Amino acid sequence: MTDLRCTVVTGGEENWFVTYAQALVQQLEHMVDVSLVYSHDEVESCDIVFYLSYYSIVPEEVLSLARNNIVVHESDLPRGRGWSPLTWQVLEGHNRITLSLIEATSRVDSGLIYIQRVLNFDGTELINEMRDQTGLTKVSMCHQFVENYPDIVESGFAQTGSVTNYPRRTASDSRLDPEDTIAKQFNLLRVVDNERYPAFFDFLGRRYELRINAADTEDA
Repeated sequence: MTDLRCTVVTGGEENWFVTYAQALVQQLEHMVDVSLVYSHDEVESCDIVFYLSYYSIVPEEVLSLARNNIVVHESDLPRGRGWSPLTWQVLEGHNRITLSLIEATSRVDSGLIYIQRVLNFDGTELINEMRDQTGLTKVSMCHQFVENYPDIVESGFAQTGSVTNYPRRTASDSRLDPEDTIAKQFNLLRVVDNERYPAFFDFLGRRYELRINAADTEDA
């Protein structure tokens, strides 16, 4: 399998997934010729390209450079296509999250499904903890895809069922209601990013930001 060429593409070096992308490259180095890049403009002709936590639209001419282009989407497709599926599902009260490793096509999140895994949260995890479980599982799924390549491509199956789509989230989606309880808004607190889009509320003509971190249980 050493003649197989793979590329891992993720967002900028400040993207949360970078450390997991680096771990994936380290796992694959002894199996295939693999490289890590931060833009689809850096992709060259190869067998597999993994687009992981990468949010730019990839032109068809770039997709054509690889035999297979792979993404891992955080929903049970075709339900939950679109933006931030993990966040939206947690806000809906779900703690059982399906990850779908699929073929990337010009129609977003509509490709053949090759692998699916299920994450089970207990409802207390904050975003960094959920990202950690998600990142590790994505790495494992991509490793499995390479291990079983190219035979695994033949096992791909089409998405079936009702299609639903999630919209892009913005910083304004982290707004809390100061008149509501913490308990009712806890899922929103679970998914806010303390640095990029912290929780906030407006009160008495001023805006306040909140950061949330899990305390050491021994001190609770």
